[in-house]
Amino acid sequence: MVRITKEELESLKRGVAVEQMARARGVELELRSGNLVGRCPFHECTPDERSLVIRPSTNTWECRGACAARGTVIDWMMTAEKVGLRGAVELLRAELTAMPAANDEQEQPEPPPPVAMASAAPPAANEVDELVIELDDRRYRIRGLDRNKGPEQLRVNLQVRRGDAFFVDSLDLYQARQRAGYERQAAIELGSREELIKRDLGVLVQRIEAVLDERRKKPEAPSAPVLSQDAIDEAMALLRDPHLVRRLVEDFVRSGVIGEEVNALVAYLVVTSRKLEKPLAAVVQSSSSAGKSSLMDAVLGFVPEEDRIKYSAMTGQSLFYMGETNLRHKVLAIVEEEGARRAGYALKLLQSEGELTIAVPMKDPATGDIATKEKHVEGPVAMMMTTTAIDVGEELMNRCIVLAVNEDREQTQAIHRMQREARTLEGVMRRAERERVLTLHRNAQRLLRPLAVVNEYAPRLRFVDGSTRTRRDHAKYLTLIDTIALLHQHQRTTKIVQVAGQVVEYIEVTAADIRLANELANEVLGRSLDEMPPQTRRVLEAVHGWLAGRCEAEGLQISELRFSRREVRALLRVSGEQVRVHLDRLVELEYLYVHRGRTGQSFVYELAYDGEGAEGGRFVLGLIDPNLQAPNANLQGENGHLQGGYRGQTGPKQGG
Repeated sequence: MVRITKEELESLKRGVAVEQMARARGVELELRSGNLVGRCPFHECTPDERSLVIRPSTNTWECRGACAARGTVIDWMMTAEKVGLRGAVELLRAELTAMPAANDEQEQPEPPPPVAMASAAPPAANEVDELVIELDDRRYRIRGLDRNKGPEQLRVNLQVRRGDAFFVDSLDLYQARQRAGYERQAAIELGSREELIKRDLGVLVQRIEAVLDERRKKPEAPSAPVLSQDAIDEAMALLRDPHLVRRLVEDFVRSGVIGEEVNALVAYLVVTSRKLEKPLAAVVQSSSSAGKSSLMDAVLGFVPEEDRIKYSAMTGQSLFYMGETNLRHKVLAIVEEEGARRAGYALKLLQSEGELTIAVPMKDPATGDIATKEKHVEGPVAMMMTTTAIDVGEELMNRCIVLAVNEDREQTQAIHRMQREARTLEGVMRRAERERVLTLHRNAQRLLRPLAVVNEYAPRLRFVDGSTRTRRDHAKYLTLIDTIALLHQHQRTTKIVQVAGQVVEYIEVTAADIRLANELANEVLGRSLDEMPPQTRRVLEAVHGWLAGRCEAEGLQISELRFSRREVRALLRVSGEQVRVHLDRLVELEYLYVHRGRTGQSFVYELAYDGEGAEGGRFVLGLIDPNLQAPNANLQGENGHLQGGYRGQTGPKQGG
C-alpha cells in the first residue's frame, strides 16, 4: 500500500481546484466579492438558497446551510464520494493525472497576440442571440447580448473551446475580478495560459461592443409605414366625412363588435386621446368570459401597431426602465388589471404627471464607483385594461372611465347569432373585409396630429360638484370633449397663436362635440333613477316638483333654493323618521347637498337634481347643452339619441 505523505496531501490541495469539482457535480457558480457561491450539493436547498461558498484564493469551501460541511478539496471528495481519506486521495491522484502537466505548458514559447479567424467586420449574432468568434485554435461562443440595454454592463454567457476541451460561465466582461476568475479557470480546463485567455477577452470586448453599438442604432419600436397616396386619400376621406362617428360605429360591427357600440366608441376616444397632453384611461369591466378582452382587442385593432403596447402583466419597476420616448403618445394596454397591481404606483404617476423619473445606483464601468443615475420615461400615454372585479377600487375608478360590458340575456343571444353567422359564406366574406376596414382606420389614426384644443364653451358648462371625486370626473368629461374635437381636426380650421415666441397650432370645440360628449358621458359616467328604491325616487320627484314651482314663481335657479327636513315632512305628510331615511339616502347618492342652517345648529338641503332621467335614461347630474344648433351631433338612433341600452359604472347586470 502506497504511503500517503504530508507533501502529497498539500500537493493535491493545491493541484485540484474545488471549483472544478463543484462544476463537475453540476453546481452552477457565480462570482460574489471574489468568492464563488452556489447551491450546496450535499443537502436539500431551496431554489433561491446559495449556501455553498468556494474561496479560489485558498482553494477551500464551506456550506453555510444545513449540512455546515467545510474543508479542502480532499474533504470535498470524501463528502461527495462517501469515502475515507485514502479513497479520496486515490480519486484525486487520478484527477490530477488527467490534467495537462503545468511544466509542459510553461515550456511553450510566448504566443503571439490572438488573431481572429473571422473577418474584420463586427460579427453578427444569429437568430438565437448567439455570437461566435474564432481566435487561432480557440472558439468563443457568446450568448445573452440582448440583456445589455445600456453601457453600464457587458454581462454574457461565454463558452470557449479548444479541441474537445471547453469551459463555460456567465460573467460581466466589464468586471476585472470576474474576468480574472474566468481567465484562471478557462486556462485550467483548456490546458492553456492565463495570459493568452486574457488577451482573447480583450478582443472579445471590442467585438461585442461593436455589435451592440450597431444594434442600438436601430429603433426598438416598429416604425410607421410609408403610406401611398391612395391610402392617404382614402384615410383623409374618412376623417373628413361629416358622419365620421356613424361610420366608426358601423365599422365596429364589421370588425366583430356587437351590442357594445357605445363602449367601443368611448374606448376608441380613449385611445385617440393619446395625442393630447392629458389622455384618458379606461377599464373594461365584466365577469369572466363575458367579452371584456374581446372588446379591448377590437378597439386596439383600430390603432396603428407602432402606437400600441400590450402586456399581460407588469412588475413594479418595469415602466421605469422603458425607453425615454417609447411610451410618448402611445396606448398602453394591460390584459388584466390584477396583473398590473405591482406597477400601480408607476401607472398612477404616469397618468397624473405625464412622466416617470427614478434615481437608481449604478456602477461606473470606467472607475467601478457607485453613482446615482436617473431613468426618465416620457408620456403622455393613454391606458386601457380589463378587470373581473365586481366593485372597482375607488382609486382606479377615480382615474379611469369604467366601461361595463353588457351581460343581458339579449346581448348573449345577439352574440350567439353573430357566432352562427360567422360560419356562413357571408361570415367568411366579412372576415376578409375586416382587415381592409382596420387598415383604413389605422391609416386615419396616423394622419391625426397632436394639436392643442380650445373650448370657448367651457365657462358655460356645468358639472356635479358635491364631492372631491367629481374633480377628476369633470376632467374626464372635458377631455372627452377635447378628444372628439381632435378626432374631427380635418373638418376644422387649424388656427395659430404665438405664445412666448412659439407658434401654437390649435382647433376649436364646436357645440356638436359637446352634445356628443354629453350623450356618451350620460351613458358611461351616469346613473339611472331605476337604480334607486321606488319610495326614495318618489320623494325625490316630489321635492323636485315643489322646488321647480318655487323657482318659476320667484325667478330663481333650483341650486339657489334651500329647504329643511320639516318642510319636506309637511310636503309629504309622512313621519319624521321616514323623511330622515329618504333624505339621508339622497345625500349618500349625491342628489342632495347638506348645508349648515343660519343658526349653525340645524341643517338645510340643496337639490342637485333638476329632472334628468325622468324617462328612464342614464344621466350625469348638472350637464347642460350649449343651447346652439348642432346638426349631426348624435349617433343615428331613435329620436336622435344613442342606439341601444347600456350600463355605466354601477357594474354589469346579470342576464335573466
